[in-house]
Amino acid sequence: MTEVEHFPLMIAGAVEVKAEGKPLEVKSPYDDHLIATVATANAAAVESALTCASRLFADREGWIPVDQRIASLERMIELLKEQAESLALGAAEEGGKPLTDSRIEMARCIDSIHICIDTLRTDVPHPPVMGVNAASEHRVALMQKEPIGVVVAVSAFNHPLNLIAHQVGPAIAAGCPVIVKPAADTPLSCLRLVKLFHQAGVPEGWLQCIVPESRQLSERLVTDVRVGFFSFIGSAKVGWHLRSKLAAGTRCALEHGGVAPVIVCKDADIKKALPGLVKGAFYHAGQVCVSVQRLFAHASIARKLADKMAAQAKALVVGDPISDATEVGPLIRPREVDRVDVWVKEAVAGGAELLCGGDRLDHHCYAPTVLFNPQHDATVSTREVFGPVVCIYPFTGLDEAIEEANGLDMAFQASVYSRDIDMALGVANRLDASSVMINDHTAFRVDWMPFAGLKHSGLGVGGIPFTIRDMQIEKMTVIHSNAV
Repeated sequence: MTEVEHFPLMIAGAVEVKAEGKPLEVKSPYDDHLIATVATANAAAVESALTCASRLFADREGWIPVDQRIASLERMIELLKEQAESLALGAAEEGGKPLTDSRIEMARCIDSIHICIDTLRTDVPHPPVMGVNAASEHRVALMQKEPIGVVVAVSAFNHPLNLIAHQVGPAIAAGCPVIVKPAADTPLSCLRLVKLFHQAGVPEGWLQCIVPESRQLSERLVTDVRVGFFSFIGSAKVGWHLRSKLAAGTRCALEHGGVAPVIVCKDADIKKALPGLVKGAFYHAGQVCVSVQRLFAHASIARKLADKMAAQAKALVVGDPISDATEVGPLIRPREVDRVDVWVKEAVAGGAELLCGGDRLDHHCYAPTVLFNPQHDATVSTREVFGPVVCIYPFTGLDEAIEEANGLDMAFQASVYSRDIDMALGVANRLDASSVMINDHTAFRVDWMPFAGLKHSGLGVGGIPFTIRDMQIEKMTVIHSNAV
């Protein structure tokens, strides 16, 4: 029998304080086999991690110079390239995202570290002008960037490689000591990445990984007065709760989910739109915060579009995420399958037409599901499904569609499809969204662009350059000299 791998604590000084809690078992979401065990952190470990990080930040003479940060990030890129396939395979096994998509995520993870380096080399502060009036005569201003403080990053399960790159990479680039708490469902990818960061030259105390043994300890970690910046990716309920508990002075960024709307105008090119819409709806079994979920199509084309989406959804290969053939894998937990099934059945009972799917499959999978015209107050119409379900609603007037698209307390990314650029831009200007894609699906993203949830969907702006800026302060020094 093969011995199950155990991942020890990655906390500075944890051995000395005897800080291990009960091991966490990490199982495959596809077939429940035990992948590995992970040491959890008790109260002593949490305190050890915070003490170490705060002491490092307090010692200004010991801050890591920018050139050393860049050198470590460059070495990290080489290590990631060497282990790309094994990391992608590991992420697929523990998270359920199909291997083909996990490989793409791995490539993005590498590029995210590149962007951290590019940002350090190009994002310079701009000092205010002096000498333009009597009050500012004989003065010159200098600006420099400094780390904001200890960063605590809480991550989500659905992109276990690239989300860590988006939180830990910027913290290292900014020069902040960082403590990362991965999702309990997918901690292994994070632990592997942290180990590689250490091999790349990031001192262990500057990057610690912690899986607290309880939610109470997780909250204690986040809300400690020594935390300078809190980075959160996960559910709105948890994120807003933790924000309300932050210590005075702690800055934060929250990235939650949305119920992404798509408006398909009557002149849209359906043939061109379909591949992206299907991918955007069923990528990672819909477990994406900007997944295509609510699709408003003009009544003259709505049924045609729905039938074509259903036909393509039926053809998707659902199954083992580590198979190259699989296009849709399992949901992350069995209870999520239960929840999605309840929501779909509720919609059908309320009058929605089930065009395909609506079935539980083996191994915690759910059949890709297309619902036609659910009630607008149905759960699938008002809450983030986070499952392989897309809803299509016919409309007759654009005002009606835009009102429905904007009618929720969540707003993130949105899309509009039309061959008329004026119409598309007009719709885009009226949509409540931080980003609107024209003739592309809502889940489009590159890692250097701003990525921001509005309303209940988040706070602040994600994306590598924006996160690095959040994790730094700009300090101004004004020199008074008659020589200038």
